[in-house]
Amino acid sequence: MPVKGIEVQLQHLAPGSTVTVTCSPSKGIDATLEMAALLSGLGLNVVPHLAARQVSDKNHLEQILDRLGKSGIDSIFVPGGDVSSPAGEFDSALELLQAMSEFDHGMERIGVSAYPEGHPFIDDLSLIRILREKQQYATSCVTQMCFHAEAITDWIDNIRDQGIDLPVRVGLPGAVERKKLFAFSLRIGVGDSARALMKQSNVVRKLMAAKAYQPDELVVHLADYIDDRRFNIAGLHLYTFNQVSATSGWRESFLAQGSG
Repeated sequence: MPVKGIEVQLQHLAPGSTVTVTCSPSKGIDATLEMAALLSGLGLNVVPHLAARQVSDKNHLEQILDRLGKSGIDSIFVPGGDVSSPAGEFDSALELLQAMSEFDHGMERIGVSAYPEGHPFIDDLSLIRILREKQQYATSCVTQMCFHAEAITDWIDNIRDQGIDLPVRVGLPGAVERKKLFAFSLRIGVGDSARALMKQSNVVRKLMAAKAYQPDELVVHLADYIDDRRFNIAGLHLYTFNQVSATSGWRESFLAQGSG
C-alpha cells in the first residue's frame, strides 16, 4: 500500500523481487505512481495497480502509461477500483483495457482481477463472462485473497471449462497479524472463507496461539496442482498488507523446509 516509509520494509526483499503497489481510493492514483517510481528506482520489479475508475479519459491513461514507462515499469495490474463513482469515462477494467489496446502502451505484462469466491456486487455468471472478455488483453489473472484451497482449485477447474486459459496467480494471505488480516478480509468482501475458517475451532486455536497467520496449508494443497498444465498456476500473490518483513521471513523459512 502506498504509505510513507514502506520502502524501509522492502529492504527485507532481494533485489529484483516483484512487488505490487495498490491504488487507494483515498490517496488517488498519483500516490501509486509516485511510490511505483520510487520502488522501481530501488531495483524492485514493480507492478502498480491502475484502477480504471480513477482514470479520467484516454489522454489521462496515455499520460499514466508514459509516466510508468519512463520509470522503467512494464507491468501493471488493472482492477476496476473501489471508488463509488468513476472519475471519468472508464467504469470498469474491461473498458480501460479496451482503450489501452488502441495505442502502443509498452506494458509487457498485464494482470486482471479474478474472484474464486465471488464479488459482492457482480453475479458469478457475469464474472466469468467479463474475465473471458478481458483475457484477450491480459497476460495473467490474480485471484482475490482466499483462505479455502479447494475453492481456488474448483474455481480454476471451472474457468478452464468456460474457455478461460489465462495463467492464474493465486492470491493468498501472507504472514499477517491475525486480527488485522481477518478484519481486512471481511471489509474487502472476502467473507465466505474467512467466516468458514473462523468456525473451525481447531484453526481458531492455532491462530490465537500464533502471532501471525501463515498460509502453509494452502500452499501445500496448491503444490499438487503446480505441474498440471490444465490449471496453469503461474505462481502465488501474497497479500502482505504492508507487513512485508514477516511475510518475507515466512517465505524464506517455508522454502528452506521444502529444500530440506
